[in-house]
Amino acid sequence: MARRAAKREKPGRETPDREGPDHGTPAGPGGEGAPDAAPAAVPWREGRNAAARARLEKSLPAVFPVPVLRHALARPLVPPTPRLAVESYWRHHILRADRLARALAARSGQPEGWTWRLGTASPEAAGPRKGGRGSGTAGEDLSEKGLPFSFRMPPAPFREGPHALGKGHCCVCGQPVYRFGWHRDLWGTGAPNRNAAWHAACVAAWKFWIAPTDHVKELKRRQGHRCAQSGKRLLRTAEIDHRVPLYRIWREERARPWPALLAYWGVPNLQVVNRAIHVDKCAAEAGERASVRRAGGAPDEPFGPAALDLVLSGDPLSGPGEG
Repeated sequence: MARRAAKREKPGRETPDREGPDHGTPAGPGGEGAPDAAPAAVPWREGRNAAARARLEKSLPAVFPVPVLRHALARPLVPPTPRLAVESYWRHHILRADRLARALAARSGQPEGWTWRLGTASPEAAGPRKGGRGSGTAGEDLSEKGLPFSFRMPPAPFREGPHALGKGHCCVCGQPVYRFGWHRDLWGTGAPNRNAAWHAACVAAWKFWIAPTDHVKELKRRQGHRCAQSGKRLLRTAEIDHRVPLYRIWREERARPWPALLAYWGVPNLQVVNRAIHVDKCAAEAGERASVRRAGGAPDEPFGPAALDLVLSGDPLSGPGEG
């Protein structure tokens, strides 16, 4: 035993003190541990937030939404302007923005003569535009302007040329836009903001509709971190799924009013499921579509029951407290 101990402790080699407080800390100049870089960022953030808070308070109007101001002052980096504060509020309350955008669309209603259509897939098929992109000249073909190229994009009649309301109205919901992109006239001006074409809430909702995977954390929290199909705990690889697939919406539900269609892209038709369940569901849907094609069914031929009632009834979490 003594020989083994002597072999372990070779001459000229010091045994590190494993009980010392600096064990495992890389040595810096003078034999001391490297200084922590995190505290250096604290004075910078405090100075930046102080300047941003002063700028925000200077530009605040006499009337401003209190929840937005509370949210802005509680952020790690305070937004320096009221508009950025409003955008940050809706970006961090995405489910609330989705519900508000659909409610504003229901208030506007479907424009007269509008039907859900898709644009041509290529500029060559659509034909040359005489007025150029976005010029709005008299020679421009407004019938194709603003049309989506895929049924996976939510329908937006007020983005289309024949039904566009112009600046001062939201191109998503059709309602007037007021100061800072707000959806209500809190300042009593009686006129919309002619420099704006989006509500801040509708911007957040639109991004949520076209890319719901960016907000999987919010949807997981809403479901209590439980799989919507199996009831088991959601794994790290869980994925977002549309309860009713969007190809069925295009095939079966195009005749529904436009505000009702938006529910298929919003929270009522979204669920978080574990990846294995999502793979099986996608395989079944692919087989269903293939069988319809083999049977010679037209792309717009209905082959199943309407599904909006199923979506709304299968979403017990929808309510005034979401978001």
